[in-house]
Amino acid sequence: MATLTLPPRVTDRAFARLAEIAETTGDTRPLRVAVEGGGCSGFQYDIRLDDAAGDDLVLEQGEQRVLVDAVSLPFLANAVIDYSEELIGARFVIENPNASSSCGCGTSFSV
Repeated sequence: MATLTLPPRVTDRAFARLAEIAETTGDTRPLRVAVEGGGCSGFQYDIRLDDAAGDDLVLEQGEQRVLVDAVSLPFLANAVIDYSEELIGARFVIENPNASSSCGCGTSFSV
């Protein structure tokens, strides 16, 4: 049976962190999650606040938005975009079932 391909899902925790960022900094731009060539495993995530473009997939909850461009979308199918707070730091993280391996930092992966 074929696996159903779905767009990435954003957790409530990630949307809540975006709301905190907007409240504390006044920057209400959406969070862009993109995949670029490079990194120690072949691909790397580019996660930053950015303005929307015409071909972006927009994932929304309330006033918060996460953007994924059309080129990155196949690499992020069925992925989960989350926010993690640990002793070593806090950051947005991607749980990506398409990644066959990833580096220790979690920002680079291969397919």
